Amino acid sequence: MPEIFRAFGFSFMFFSREHEPIHVHAVGKDGMAKYVWDGNEFVFYEQRGIKAQDLKRIGMMIEENSDIIIRHWNKYFGKEADNEDYENMV
Repeated sequence: MPEIFRAFGFSFMFFSREHEPIHVHAVGKDGMAKYVWDGNEFVFYEQRGIKAQDLKRIGMMIEENSDIIIRHWNKYFGKEADNEDYENMV
């Protein structure tokens, strides 16, 4: 499972057998949260065991690092960087 980065005690990652759409998991000792790329931004999808304060931090970290997350996803899964949505974001 490729880890993209760590922050606030959470590992921001995706699993090696993932599927589209692009999404990221934030996994910590008490639970996990998942955010999905909708073509414009990452939106909250689900969570288990994460406190509201931590969800806010996770959302901010994903927003601030969305370009890094998408680059890692595309590189890992062999997606072309010339994808129109991806180019418009970078």
